[in-house]
Amino acid sequence: MKKSLFLLLIAAVSALGGLLFGYDTGVINGAQFYLTEYFQLSDALKGWVVGSALLGCFVGAIIAGPLSVKIGRKKSLIISAVFFTLSAYGSGLPELFPQTVSMLVVFRIIGGLGIGVASMNAPMYIAEIAPSNIRGRMVTYYQLAIVIGFFVVFLATYFIGNNLSLAQNIEFGWRRMFWSELIPSILFLVLLFIVPKSPRWLALKGRDKDALAVLQQINGDEVALKEMKDIKTSLNEANDGVNVNYFSKAILSIIAIGTILSVLQQFTGINAVLYYGADIFEKALGFGKEDVLLQQILLAFVNLVFTFVAMFTVDKFGRKPLLYIGSVGMVVGFLLLSITLQQQNVGVISLIGVLVFIASFALSMGPVVWVLLAEMFPNKIRSVAMSVAVAAQWAANYVVSQSFPVVMGSETNTSEPWNGSLPYYIFIGFILIIVFVTYKFIPETKGKSLEEIEGFWKK
Repeated sequence: MKKSLFLLLIAAVSALGGLLFGYDTGVINGAQFYLTEYFQLSDALKGWVVGSALLGCFVGAIIAGPLSVKIGRKKSLIISAVFFTLSAYGSGLPELFPQTVSMLVVFRIIGGLGIGVASMNAPMYIAEIAPSNIRGRMVTYYQLAIVIGFFVVFLATYFIGNNLSLAQNIEFGWRRMFWSELIPSILFLVLLFIVPKSPRWLALKGRDKDALAVLQQINGDEVALKEMKDIKTSLNEANDGVNVNYFSKAILSIIAIGTILSVLQQFTGINAVLYYGADIFEKALGFGKEDVLLQQILLAFVNLVFTFVAMFTVDKFGRKPLLYIGSVGMVVGFLLLSITLQQQNVGVISLIGVLVFIASFALSMGPVVWVLLAEMFPNKIRSVAMSVAVAAQWAANYVVSQSFPVVMGSETNTSEPWNGSLPYYIFIGFILIIVFVTYKFIPETKGKSLEEIEGFWKK
């Protein structure tokens, strides 16, 4: 297989894995109004149906590490594709299943398991197989696909719902919204049988000839031999035995840095803006409910455009410069929103603030965190370390999504001097912590092989 076709297959896998992440996370938002009416859900039960997938995401991320070590990145992704397919079919509750909320929640949790496994294995697989000079861009495809997944599912659910009456949407429209995910999930499953296994995982399992063959397809014979030698040296130096002491000070420090960075991605407030975007536009910015479609398209479009910017600059400018630039932009965006809220002068400046924040996140913490998590951990601990970091990210996602509406509705936030701005000042505080963590603990990994990056931690 030609090198270009080989890398295209890698990109396709990363794209579909990320797209399904975004699609499965977003499909519930389009379907929730109609299934709420169908099941006559209380607010508490509605929150459980919508948020239940996060439980699966957390568990999926935890099991993804050991699973990835035992059966490999590729087979782990195949399992995630099966989870996605089962969830897409079952969440629509075909007649052969009980028509109950409990059954719907079961399939939403299964979908979450798929997201959890894929969110760890897909970027790691790409990082372990992509050439070092384009690895950043290749891993960024994953974040780009997540954003596209959110955008595509929004358009798909709108198209399905817009062609049916309200009664039809309540009866079966929401089912079709879930079933629409079958198309990308089945395609993902099929493509995974075509792509090769990770050369780093093959070397970890002592399958050096297979690992070298994959590397030769990517880099050619000369570079492949050098890279194979570096991989073996890395594995031999890490530990002469089979077991790794994850509780040693050095390894715990590396895992802690990656986990903190992963958690901080969520503490920027991105999912508060994405999950509750309509509420922010309506309550804070004075938009009407009839403008929800325009608002979501605007957010998704800005998110998409600036993820492209990151994709084409992450290997040129480096990881740390993008984190610095994005952090400054996120602070500026939230300051514009917060100050206008405090002054009770909400308008165009407030909207610009939200869009500046989205754009800044999309070119920095969104894609760059996935790039760093996929490449910063040493070969022997990469699976387990990334599993911990991604599981912590999902836990942080849950904390933010549950606490944001509480803080927003609190008396402290709604009264002087905050006037609705308190959550955004809290997020600004965490963004400033990102700048400190990046400066103090994050190495620049642009253009370095995974084995060279491993050497940073030995200095």
